[in-house]
Amino acid sequence: MSAITSPLNPEARKTVATALQGALVDLLDLSLLAKQAHWNVIGHNFRSLHLQLDEVVAAAREHADTVAERAVAIGSNPDGRSSTLARTTEVPQLEAGYVNDGKVVAALTDILESIVRRMRERIAATDEPDPVTQDILIEITQDLEKHHWMLQAQR
Repeated sequence: MSAITSPLNPEARKTVATALQGALVDLLDLSLLAKQAHWNVIGHNFRSLHLQLDEVVAAAREHADTVAERAVAIGSNPDGRSSTLARTTEVPQLEAGYVNDGKVVAALTDILESIVRRMRERIAATDEPDPVTQDILIEITQDLEKHHWMLQAQR
């Protein structure tokens, strides 16, 4: 069995792998929480919010795949298992059951804000060890900030 190697030195690879794993957990949890909200949102803005949440889910899933593939490319194994998410997530969670549209907007705005804050920390952490990963994280953060803005504008 051959291993995937990386041009990064071991210390840089560890820093980058940690950033990527954290991003993966955030993005996978975001996709699950946005889908949970999508299924359970109620209220006057149901239809538009229902559709908007699917856009967040699609973006989170696409970015999660990019992050996981980058991790493998640098010789690190991404871990997207549900048990890993449950044990390591820092994302604020939604309440169970039907959720009023206003509460969904507030909750998803807070969720995205927390993820963006951690993504910006990861951008800073990967500046020196791996500008390629940093570029990926910047692009993801730009997209998440757009979704944050669009939800926040509904408050």
